[in-house]
Amino acid sequence: MDTLDDSAARLTAWVHGRVQGVGFRWWTRARACELGLRGYARNLADGRVEVVAEGARESCDRLLELLRSGGAPGTVELVVDRWTAAKGNLAGFVER
Repeated sequence: MDTLDDSAARLTAWVHGRVQGVGFRWWTRARACELGLRGYARNLADGRVEVVAEGARESCDRLLELLRSGGAPGTVELVVDRWTAAKGNLAGFVER
């Protein structure tokens, strides 16, 4: 990955609800790619989906808005987010 500028951020979001087996990770990947973000979406054993995205802070903010918007497949009940500095160790956006 190229060097990140000062506006780069890392969003980690834990999405609660009926979000596994409904195309949620695929939908998240598509939105993240449209926004030019790098990272992944993966199912967790407890039924949540973890989304890690890096890129411009504004793009990460938009992805978080989309995750909370009600437009995603399944039923999102809650999204818990954490912001940290971008690490620059992600390539592309994948479903895990």
